[in-house]
Amino acid sequence: MLTRLVEVLLIEALRSTPGEDAPPGLLRGLADARLASAMRQMHGQLARSWTVAQLAKTAALSRSAFFERFTRTVGVPPMEYLLAWRMAVAKDLLRRHDLGLAEVAERVGYGSASTFSTAFSRHVGPAPVVVRAAANTSAHYMP
Repeated sequence: MLTRLVEVLLIEALRSTPGEDAPPGLLRGLADARLASAMRQMHGQLARSWTVAQLAKTAALSRSAFFERFTRTVGVPPMEYLLAWRMAVAKDLLRRHDLGLAEVAERVGYGSASTFSTAFSRHVGPAPVVVRAAANTSAHYMP
């Protein structure tokens, strides 16, 4: 999971420019001290059932101020960001680890494998089992 975070950070760093002219994204969010505290909580407690109100409290902002600031700075609303982060972590878990679907679902904040599978397919496209099968198939062909 740390490897994936480093990869995402590097991609964002390459795309961004310094200062206020930087496009919205992960690095701008992490550069904002208040948003960074909420983002660290999301990343660190991925399985938790977060609400905007809880994240706003972590950032020491009102709910509406947090929502607006997060959306402007990161480029997507907080819950959309959390969903995308959960799906990125889930893809990584499916590709790199031999975990059951229920365990992957639990690790990324879903109460059941079926709920997770539906959300994953809606957000990512292919079903989780297809992503896992593709990773297993390509692993056989790697030198």
